[in-house]
Amino acid sequence: MKGRELKDYRRESRLFIRRALAAALLVLLALSAILARLFYLQVMRHDHFTTLAHDNRVKLLPLPPTRGLIYDRSGRLLAYNRPSFNLEIVPEKAGNLKQTIERLSRVIPILDSDRERFERLRRQRRRFDSIPVKLGISSREAALFAVNQHKFPGVSIRARLTRTYPLGAPLAHVVGYVGRISRKDLQRIDPSNYAGTTHVGKTGIERAYESVLHGHVGYQQVEVNAQGKTVRVLKEIPPQPGRTLILNLDSSLQQVALDAFGDHNGAAVAIDPRNGAVLALVSKPGFDPNLFVDGISSRDYRSLRNDPNKPLFNRALKGVYPPGSTVKPFMGLAGLELGVITTSTKLNCRGYFQLPGREHKYRDWKKVGHGITDLDKAITQSCDVFFYRLAHQTGIDRLQSFLANFRFGEHTGIDLVGERRGIRPSREWKRKRYHQIWFPGETVIIGIGQGSFQATPLQLAAATAALANGGHYYEPRLVRELVDEASGKHTPVPTVEHPIPVGDPANWKAIQQAMLHVVEGAHGTARRIRTPRYRIAGKTGTAQVFSVAQDAEYKENEVSKQMRDHALFIAYAPVEAPRIAVAVVVEHGGHGGSAAAPIARKIMDAWLIHQGHLPRLSGEKQ
Repeated sequence: MKGRELKDYRRESRLFIRRALAAALLVLLALSAILARLFYLQVMRHDHFTTLAHDNRVKLLPLPPTRGLIYDRSGRLLAYNRPSFNLEIVPEKAGNLKQTIERLSRVIPILDSDRERFERLRRQRRRFDSIPVKLGISSREAALFAVNQHKFPGVSIRARLTRTYPLGAPLAHVVGYVGRISRKDLQRIDPSNYAGTTHVGKTGIERAYESVLHGHVGYQQVEVNAQGKTVRVLKEIPPQPGRTLILNLDSSLQQVALDAFGDHNGAAVAIDPRNGAVLALVSKPGFDPNLFVDGISSRDYRSLRNDPNKPLFNRALKGVYPPGSTVKPFMGLAGLELGVITTSTKLNCRGYFQLPGREHKYRDWKKVGHGITDLDKAITQSCDVFFYRLAHQTGIDRLQSFLANFRFGEHTGIDLVGERRGIRPSREWKRKRYHQIWFPGETVIIGIGQGSFQATPLQLAAATAALANGGHYYEPRLVRELVDEASGKHTPVPTVEHPIPVGDPANWKAIQQAMLHVVEGAHGTARRIRTPRYRIAGKTGTAQVFSVAQDAEYKENEVSKQMRDHALFIAYAPVEAPRIAVAVVVEHGGHGGSAAAPIARKIMDAWLIHQGHLPRLSGEKQ
């Protein structure tokens, strides 16, 4: 046909075949790639993806252990775990948190403090963690929420064990408290052992014995469905609960000591001289440890922090005070043991002491002086001049070395965290701290426990116990034994002794006799607390809060309470067979004999008479 071109069917056929072959090749290559990928996934990575599939179906859930209980020596419960129900939110599932909480508050009352705690915890936790918005809801509130739960995705009621301290403030500084685990806490604990655990010991025994109280985490292997709900338990490793602690401390004695302070603040420590067992450790004022368990509100914390009485401060463990005249028995013992004086050494106390060639007068508390004075009289009537001269003659080097035997300026070794050392002054200490040399006048005032000398009430009690038992320094111990509730095994906490070198036992007897005269003697500074039931050996002390000018006179009634002297008293009883050693510090109490000694007497009465620890001595009628 004219005007038309004839088709080349053969050429088109070859083109079609080439294109078909190219397409087939592409399909074959793609199929080969798919098969290669399937081979890689199904054969080469079989183990890996089997594990992932298994993990999607099987979950490993931590089972936190139950925290151990704490009892006092008489079996009174001091810390336990109370079941409680909390309203909790998982932020990741709850959507708009602000709206969710607002709608929740129409069902269950949610206070501003609840919202504040939730926001604080939310910033610390992950979005998929369950965070409490209201703690300890009632059964009525739980029922109200159950009816409306379908309206609140990501919100649920969870049962938890809440640490509770039934005695509250009186034992807050001893038992301490637990709190939510912080980033700082993670540096001192094993995170793997705390999987599922939200709280850790923060202070007191709860902190010191954390590894014992916590126990060991367990695990549960469960199968879950596509919604993440547990279908069945495949395997379980039960947790090991923490061990129970039984203390040496007596809670009723603790309360007696606390009440004895009345309106005063201060600290008291009672120790058994036979083994170092801490019978009471009081710091007044205290605080309610239950406030800290689930996060204290900002308002409550500010109230405690800004309180001028400092209730959060553990005075018994961390408070450092000039020991005042309570150090005189130790100074006297140093003089005897080092051969500086004898029991017959006498001086004429005219009311002041002067260093050779110096005009400055170091005055005695008694302006007219004590007259002819030996060591016994110096301790009994607390003559300052005798110990001014004794300290000067002994020298700071020998004094500080001898006082180290009683662990002044050292940790006592008590089983608590945060104990302060105090200060046992020396040339080296002053050089390191102030880059200055030591002056003779500083040694003089160290002789009466003033100047830079500082000690804690705990140190004074432990040193007094060692003086009472004749040279056996026992590290103070709060915990008596550990109990494994599962097996019933009781493990005693061993005593740790540091023997003090005793050159001549007669020297120790002389000091003990002089301390007996402080209470039992006609002119003793603590004679008002004597009792016919047993004999007490002690020593009063007064620690200056500020210095008085050379020619000025201290008048207590003209000084504000916050500037008055601290009152101190150390004692042990009964003298023949000591069962209790006590140290008392009354802040701004004035005089040791009138303020601190009566408190010590009440503590000793409670222990020896009311609780029946007064030993029966040979010769007494049965």
